[in-house]
Amino acid sequence: CLTCRNCETTCPSGVEYGALIDIGRHFAEEAVKRPLLNKLKREALHWLLSKPSYFARLYKLAAKLDRYLPAALRVVHHTRPVLSYQPTVQTRQVILLQGCVQDAMMPNINIATEKVLNHIGIGVIQVSAAQCCGAISHHLNKHEHALRTMRNNIDAWWPHIEKGCEAIISNASGCGVMLADYAQQLADDPHYAEKAKTVSSLAKDISQLITPADTDKLILRKPSKVAFHAPCTLQHGLRLKTHVENLLELMGMELMPVNDSHLCCGSAGTYSILQPELSTKLKQRKLTNLLANKPEYIVTANIGCQHHLQSGTELPVLHWVELVSESI
Repeated sequence: CLTCRNCETTCPSGVEYGALIDIGRHFAEEAVKRPLLNKLKREALHWLLSKPSYFARLYKLAAKLDRYLPAALRVVHHTRPVLSYQPTVQTRQVILLQGCVQDAMMPNINIATEKVLNHIGIGVIQVSAAQCCGAISHHLNKHEHALRTMRNNIDAWWPHIEKGCEAIISNASGCGVMLADYAQQLADDPHYAEKAKTVSSLAKDISQLITPADTDKLILRKPSKVAFHAPCTLQHGLRLKTHVENLLELMGMELMPVNDSHLCCGSAGTYSILQPELSTKLKQRKLTNLLANKPEYIVTANIGCQHHLQSGTELPVLHWVELVSESI
């Protein structure tokens, strides 16, 4: 199971499969003894992906040793120059979730996010004390570690929330789903339950801060033909199906039709490493559909999907905010 939650948005009875699989993970972990190699791999993934500073160092090292690494662990090289811009002071303020691996792998995403929001009158606060959103720990059954991470993030963000920060935004839809789930995860914590509710209510995908009126300021100088890959976390987790697509069309992009757009690309967090064979098949099927109408770019809304898809094609795969920022 990819935990894509496609079945959840399809189910006519509204079964909350995402909540059920959280329970299932816990029982499976207690009932089934994992082979040693599998256990060590999961421990290594958790240690690496939930610690941004360690990941950044090892990512740079991996880039140098790329030719010697197994295919599943090779670094996807990005040649686009790192963006730069000079922000201006804004009255409206939002907190940007920085993510665990994104800054090291694709620094332009956060820079482009700040640039786009600043252009429409929203200032961005980055809180260095905040850690990973907790999704990696949660999905690898490190539930107590995930809860500690959530509490730490709430404490780091809280002074800014008290000052009137209007949203906590994520440009990775996978992280956005986790933020929206803080209230449920900490519902039984007497010290954090109410604060977690507040955080979840403030959690927004970046696309939710851009109104149709704002798109007048973001019209592309050079319209592009793009194929949009809607991450499962965006369309099934956050229930924002077609939301980004509508914004992109208002900005002047020509969206190519994509068959089976509701299906997963096979990235699914750590799935592409733990289940490489199935993941590769899903990626190949997804790329066939994305490339069918010869777009100039593939754009998406989640770092995992972006990196996974780029490993299978020479066509540029970008976060949609990167493409938008280039027209500012």
